[in-house]
Amino acid sequence: MRMPAVILVAFVVVGCSASPYVIKPKPERNPVHSHPVFVVSHGWHAGLIVSAIDVNQAVPDLQSRFGNAAFYEIGWGDKSFYQAQDITIGLTLEAMFCSEGAVLHVVAMDDIPERYFAGEPIISTCLSGNEQAALRAFIASSFAKDASGQVVALGPGIYGNSEFYEGVGRYSLLNTCNMWTAKALRSAGLDIHPTSKLTAGSVMNYLGGHRRSCSTIVSN
Repeated sequence: MRMPAVILVAFVVVGCSASPYVIKPKPERNPVHSHPVFVVSHGWHAGLIVSAIDVNQAVPDLQSRFGNAAFYEIGWGDKSFYQAQDITIGLTLEAMFCSEGAVLHVVAMDDIPERYFAGEPIISTCLSGNEQAALRAFIASSFAKDASGQVVALGPGIYGNSEFYEGVGRYSLLNTCNMWTAKALRSAGLDIHPTSKLTAGSVMNYLGGHRRSCSTIVSN
């Protein structure tokens, strides 16, 4: 009778210990939530949308590639599956059980997310300064680096002005693309549990019930 509980605990422990790892934001006495972040659902996959200017601080190679973009949509996934033009059962099983590594898909956006992804579900929330910093660090830690400390570009992405990059970690049933998005949100200070977020819908449902409005900073 105890086996299901043991399996559940093992699932949580392995899922939480898989890289890239959650980065906890530093505490703040009077946080002001003024930094928007978005999640878009593509059906099977939830993509994270963040300020390009902010991410460029931690990953300056992106600005060299994309110029002065307004936002980036970033997704993490299996190296072979994510980049494949034709999805097969073999690729799906390989991603689940013997992934060769991970990639990041970065899409540069010159318009606001709601216009760029018109017709697709998008939910936003707002972060404090320390939450934004932790999210930025988590994103940066998800990129693999070469010997000179540069991110590793792998080729054109799936749509728009996009690129694939070598990622950190390894995809599996216990470390999926949607769990990566949930880890990003947890790094951003939300009390989301990545190990239970297997689907894009589960990420969207959580964020929809825990969204924050953006505060306006008034200067004297």
